[in-house]
Amino acid sequence: MKIEQIYTGCLAHAAYYIESNGEAAIIDPLREVQPYINKAKLDDAKIKYIFETHFHADFVSGHLDLKAKTGAQIVFGPTAKPSYDAIIAKDGQVFEVGDYKIKVIHTPGHTMESTTYLLIDENGKEHGIVTGDTLFIGDVGRPDLAQKIASDLTQEKLAGYLFDSLRNKIMPLSDDLIVYPNHGAGSACGKNMSKETTDTLGHQKQVNYALRADMTKEEFIAELLDGLSEPPAYFPQNVMMNIEGYESFDKVMSKSQKPLVPKAFETAANETEAIVLDVRNQTEFVKGHIPRSIFIGIDGDFAPWVGALIADVSQPILLVAPIGREEEVITRLSRVGFDNVIGYLEGSFEAWKKAGMDYDTLTSISAEEFANRYADNKDVVFDVRKDGEYTAEHVEGAKLTSLNTLNDHLSEFPENKPFYIHCAGGYRSVIAASILKSRGIHNLIDVAGGYGAIKNTSVPRTAYVCPTTLK
Repeated sequence: MKIEQIYTGCLAHAAYYIESNGEAAIIDPLREVQPYINKAKLDDAKIKYIFETHFHADFVSGHLDLKAKTGAQIVFGPTAKPSYDAIIAKDGQVFEVGDYKIKVIHTPGHTMESTTYLLIDENGKEHGIVTGDTLFIGDVGRPDLAQKIASDLTQEKLAGYLFDSLRNKIMPLSDDLIVYPNHGAGSACGKNMSKETTDTLGHQKQVNYALRADMTKEEFIAELLDGLSEPPAYFPQNVMMNIEGYESFDKVMSKSQKPLVPKAFETAANETEAIVLDVRNQTEFVKGHIPRSIFIGIDGDFAPWVGALIADVSQPILLVAPIGREEEVITRLSRVGFDNVIGYLEGSFEAWKKAGMDYDTLTSISAEEFANRYADNKDVVFDVRKDGEYTAEHVEGAKLTSLNTLNDHLSEFPENKPFYIHCAGGYRSVIAASILKSRGIHNLIDVAGGYGAIKNTSVPRTAYVCPTTLK
């Protein structure tokens, strides 16, 4: 059976291309659809169906553009209510793609319309299951996203549905089926995903905590909800875009690729409510950047951090990007629904400097220099890593101020003395520093190389120790 997983690392997202005897289907396509069209063209195949496993929260699907360009029919599982024409399949319904068959298995739990697609080859043999966010490798989908859209769909209720879907619909299937999930490690749609992107169902039954045969529904719900972090703020907005529709990707790219010379860029920044988003490398940002600009580097976990830190997908954005990568940045922003780029700085930051425009810098010191200063400054060290990273080990006396909750900690930063911030390797701390500086907090010092570099110095470190119960 020909099935190709198309994996996009920055979103930890997997789309699927299926082709047989001149017909093709795409499952969970990304926003930019030309690569799928090109694949079908190479196979001399016509894209017949676009299958959606559910209304996605972490990215904007390319289903509408793909339908407009190819005439393919969009297919959702039972209970889906999109605001556009689509096939709402019945549980058990079978679709033909060439000599292959794709069977709909309704598996509510991550969302109510969540659907798994059973792939059946030309010989009638069941080959695999495309599980969307119902079943991951090592995990299952989080059940707390739908309540952002419908308050009566509590996470407990959805977790119960997911338990039933897994036990009644997925686990009875053959152990030799290949599991093809929608996401891998790094996605915020689960909490314990493996770096592997496929596996057999039989092996998952052995190693995936959520598929334990002796697990009660109550135990499942408790384990599934334990340790869930708050989902990124952009998730509900992406869900609504996927339900209601959106501007075509081609139009977004056309209107956004607008080069602006420094003076025009400055005027646009002053006359609009646009955020100046600098996506260069953090070392370049440290050496010089436009005042009050926000750094989120294109070569890190770019789209997820944009979605987590910029609350509104309709926010106007002005870009400072590496020369030649402007189109890439705009594409990656559009994948998570940020379609309102109003221009980019032509010639990047070097053009800004050459034009004699004002710019700012960020104070940054090495881990060795931080070690020399630590004894006199141990009360003003801020760690912007995740809770789990901090718990595992941290600088003694450092305060946890995770990047995704940074705005909740603004009052904790000293006003009249320098303070130090670090992350794991230097990327997130520069993001944090840029946010703080944009809010008028300039008395900060970044520790280059983050905790990874600090560990190689004499700075004392400590780890959380679970307290024992005294008898």
